[in-house]
Amino acid sequence: MRTSKPITVTLGPMQASLEKRLKSGSYDNASEILRSALRALDREEAAIEDHLRTKVAASLADPRKSVPAADVFKRLRAVHGRTMKTSKRGT
Repeated sequence: MRTSKPITVTLGPMQASLEKRLKSGSYDNASEILRSALRALDREEAAIEDHLRTKVAASLADPRKSVPAADVFKRLRAVHGRTMKTSKRGT
């Protein structure tokens, strides 16, 4: 019994990439290519998620005192203002 169902995919310009892989002999059919692409996407998303988890854990473990958002935005506005003044002088 088949556990998956056939689908139709429009690749547009990416069709050439699929055809190139088929002609190379690396894959027997388009389904193999798409399954491989999905596995690569799963690995990429897992790596990004792992990276973000690591960054969040490091942030939560940071012993430094938190900076209020209002202070952060005040500093950002000041930096932006200086940047805009500098760029107007250079124009």
